Amino acid sequence: MTSSKKKIQKKNKDALNTKKDILQSAIEVFSEKGFMRSTLEQIAVKAKVTRGAVYWHFKNKHEIFEALHEELHQPLTASILEDMQKNCDDSISQLEKLCVKLLVDLDNDSTRKKILTIFLCKCDYSYDMEEILEKQRQRKLKNIDLFAEYFERAKKNKYVAQNFNPKITAISLACYMSGIVTEYLRNPQLFDLRKKAPQLIKQFFASFKS
Repeated sequence: MTSSKKKIQKKNKDALNTKKDILQSAIEVFSEKGFMRSTLEQIAVKAKVTRGAVYWHFKNKHEIFEALHEELHQPLTASILEDMQKNCDDSISQLEKLCVKLLVDLDNDSTRKKILTIFLCKCDYSYDMEEILEKQRQRKLKNIDLFAEYFERAKKNKYVAQNFNPKITAISLACYMSGIVTEYLRNPQLFDLRKKAPQLIKQFFASFKS
């Protein structure tokens, strides 16, 4: 490998590491001050970089906020898509296990908990946040559609009654999961998510499992 290629690779690696540092610092600043009261200057100081370095990667803090949401959303969708590749006749039990895993994985990941706390508890979605909200809605709809596919399979394999509505059930599950996560992040002393996740999810699925 030529020295020029090595220099380019190092430069790209350094830029990627700087971007990661900025995002991690943004998590800390947003967590401490809330999104609306945070500034790029504060994020730059926390990341120990110049404000110019922040602007090189993000034109404003809304882009940082969006990048954090993408960072949170991608692994979730990837986990669902990977799980759907499994050949399982009882797709309802399969989804039930996946939902438990998603909650337990969240409880084990302090960074994801911080990011979700920012989105759910430390951001006022007003003023110029409509574009971000729309992107969040689209991602949520995509996950609801993926949940619905599990229920469609269950209906096809006759694990539920023929009048069973996969889409409505998928929406209900998304709301139920969101409620659990929001309540846990706002009031973690109420319950141990890792221990209670199987029971909480079982309670939902018991309402329609035969």
